[in-house]
Amino acid sequence: MAENHGTSEEVATLLQRVDALGPTLRERALEAERAGRHSDETIADLDATGVFDIGSPAEFGGLELSVREQLDVVAAVSKWDGSAGWTVWAGASTNWITAGSGARVVEEVYGADWVGPRVAGSSHFPASRGRAKRVDGGWLVTGGPWTFGSDALWAPFTNLGCISDDGDGPYLVGLQVPRSELRFLDDWQVAGMRATGSVSITLAQDELFVPDYRGVDFRDVVGGTLDNGLKGSLWKAPSLGWAFSLMAGMSIGIAQGALDRFLERSAGRPVRGTTYKNQLEAPMTHLMLSEVHSKLRSATLMTRANADETDRIGALVAAGEELDPQYMQNFSARVLVETAYAAKWCAEAIELLQRNSGSTAIMDSEPIQRSWRDARVITLHGALNLEALSENYGRLMAGAQPHKFAGISTLDRFAPARP
Repeated sequence: MAENHGTSEEVATLLQRVDALGPTLRERALEAERAGRHSDETIADLDATGVFDIGSPAEFGGLELSVREQLDVVAAVSKWDGSAGWTVWAGASTNWITAGSGARVVEEVYGADWVGPRVAGSSHFPASRGRAKRVDGGWLVTGGPWTFGSDALWAPFTNLGCISDDGDGPYLVGLQVPRSELRFLDDWQVAGMRATGSVSITLAQDELFVPDYRGVDFRDVVGGTLDNGLKGSLWKAPSLGWAFSLMAGMSIGIAQGALDRFLERSAGRPVRGTTYKNQLEAPMTHLMLSEVHSKLRSATLMTRANADETDRIGALVAAGEELDPQYMQNFSARVLVETAYAAKWCAEAIELLQRNSGSTAIMDSEPIQRSWRDARVITLHGALNLEALSENYGRLMAGAQPHKFAGISTLDRFAPARP
């Protein structure tokens, strides 16, 4: 059975490096927010810890950690700065797109030395404004802009989602494009996750020729049908379990960081309107902290279980086992809805901490307000519509099929064949 290559010692060392860098990330966070992006120095410092290698292939020098281990790393970075956590999450959770694009793309992305995330992704959903037309030897790309290009400012390649139609109906194509062929718009003015620099992207020219091997029908990417030459079980793990377990890790880390900061700043602080001279001695604080703990603990245990199950499924597939489609459909729907709930509970926990931190907690210099905004941004991610995900999973529980919709989180591709 193929195994992932990270060792407990490697993971412990990596987490120690993150913890050592953490205070610097927090200190730089305000300046990075105002700039709308991390500094190149911060990207280099993160790279030096190894966080951009956690989901990279061992064949090319990557750490290739299990999803469960990657979860711990994303949470550890997010504890200090949500935007840094997002940048690490995007770098790790986009690797499955590269791996699904075939061996030549894998070689191109991971074969060269690079400081920072290896690949970014943008607009892999039906609303993509990108268009790709088959031509001799490849694809002709037009349109754009491509939105929410997390990590594109620092990655050597960005995978652009494009709509193509060969006459049998539209379908999504993922096109691996070098950064030299792209232009980045200064349009990332947002409420939270400001330092992620998740800008919109355009082509450097009106149209772009992309060689055939760099363009892949996204159905092949999500289905893992192309040979990528990689041996580890990580590359057989379900992409939704991988990407969304790590996404919940961001929420968990941000909430833990907010809790740590609350305990730090509340010692000896009076509670206005009461006779309490030390907020940490007030019963109202104790009650609130218990609720924060319960929300954070619930999110953590649920997310860890999903990450462990993602790794288990990857190992089974790598060993040659065929999985029951009904089980995979239920698992995928469950991971999505539980990630949305984890994000909700963590955001609610931070809101409790924020509300009990006094008026000074609205200052730009106070990390709690940034945690509050960053956590809410995660709940607004396009793939985490809690009500829609809840309905889809509830339909499966009731014996019905979920809604059919296009995109990387679609569930009907797992549906069992009907007699």
